[in-house]
Amino acid sequence: MVVRDWELVGAPNARDLGGLLGADGRKVRAGRLIRTPALGRLTDDDLPVLAKLGPACVLDLRATAEIDVAPTDRLAGEPRVVHLPVHDPDHPVFTYVSAVLLGHDLDAYAELARQGTAGAMAEIYRWFVTGESARVNFGAAVRLAASPENLPLLYHCSAGKDRTGWLTVVLLSALGVDEAAIRAEYLRNNALTDSLRAVIIEAMRRRQPNLDADAVLPVLEVRAEYLDAGYQEVRRVHGSFDAYLRDGLGLTEDVLTALRAHLLD
Repeated sequence: MVVRDWELVGAPNARDLGGLLGADGRKVRAGRLIRTPALGRLTDDDLPVLAKLGPACVLDLRATAEIDVAPTDRLAGEPRVVHLPVHDPDHPVFTYVSAVLLGHDLDAYAELARQGTAGAMAEIYRWFVTGESARVNFGAAVRLAASPENLPLLYHCSAGKDRTGWLTVVLLSALGVDEAAIRAEYLRNNALTDSLRAVIIEAMRRRQPNLDADAVLPVLEVRAEYLDAGYQEVRRVHGSFDAYLRDGLGLTEDVLTALRAHLLD
């Protein structure tokens, strides 16, 4: 169990990955890898907490279009900021999920609508494994984490659950954390954001009185079936997670060795 001795009110699912058991019985170092949602809603009281965490590098997985319409990230100190967008605006699943959240007419997405929103989310996780920008930028993110000048590394997307969640799966797998512990860490998001989801749905209902909450909820939470879709795609395309790290993400043994050297006690 990871001990959280800090809290960001404006980023309720933020957490330190320190304490998880990795390769050779070594633990992930505390305060080295910090996952969060976007930082634009941090409160004034959150900033001293962020300063104490002291990220040397902030990695943003959002596309430019997402950044432009969101509150500007609030940062403490002068961390290096790196943008590695994991997004495909032309991918029908991305546009379908956006249409659901915006309350748009879904007639144009008839085939995806038959899958349901949960099916669309699972498809996104499969794309995380095979999509070009996903492979290139998840690989680049691991290389960032393997360089000590970027540590502590804070990384986020918008909600801090899907792209951030899959990057966490990649990093922890590369560090030798077992799949059961990775799964438990991934699923923690729902408990941490329970009250936030209720607020979001209520706000959406005020804008869209006929909101189908059952269609929206799968986009606002993480589910084991999404993670399973990613793992299954890894096995289908690469055979194993190690092969996915090497062949899918282009990570050399030198990078993986450096990652473990700098992030495991």
